[in-house]
Amino acid sequence: MNELELVLVGDSYAAPPAHILEGLDDSLVHNKPAGAPHSIYEELWHLAFWQQLSLDWFGGIETPVPTSAADGFPNVLDMEREYWPKLVERFLLGARQAAALAADESGRDKSIRCPTLPGRPVRTMSIRDQLESLGAHNAYHLGRIVLLRQLLGVWPPKSGGYTW
Repeated sequence: MNELELVLVGDSYAAPPAHILEGLDDSLVHNKPAGAPHSIYEELWHLAFWQQLSLDWFGGIETPVPTSAADGFPNVLDMEREYWPKLVERFLLGARQAAALAADESGRDKSIRCPTLPGRPVRTMSIRDQLESLGAHNAYHLGRIVLLRQLLGVWPPKSGGYTW
């Protein structure tokens, strides 16, 4: 597995995403510690949302970027429609799809179009560049999930995770 694949699904920079998300139930993931802007659920939904945009772009679908930050997080109806286990499954499936693209040496340098905010030109970048951006975004929010787990007293998971 190359480093870009590891960033997306492995233990490159921290515990693998599957470990970070394990052992949580639907009630716990909706808790929001004092001062936290989002719950674990909201953080993961946001990750799955943006990851799907990247997957769309990789597939040639120019899904537009939301016009506000709030549009990239779930509303109450979104949270009622998708229980935690399904959200985890959706996110991990998307991460595996992205990792498969990272494994494809011949396709990583292909150019794709990545829409941006209204009024700005569409960006063109390589699949590799967008995968690196996705990996950085995922790492940031998975780190927030680890912090929320620590604040809720449910870190590390049984499979292990870094505790420093």
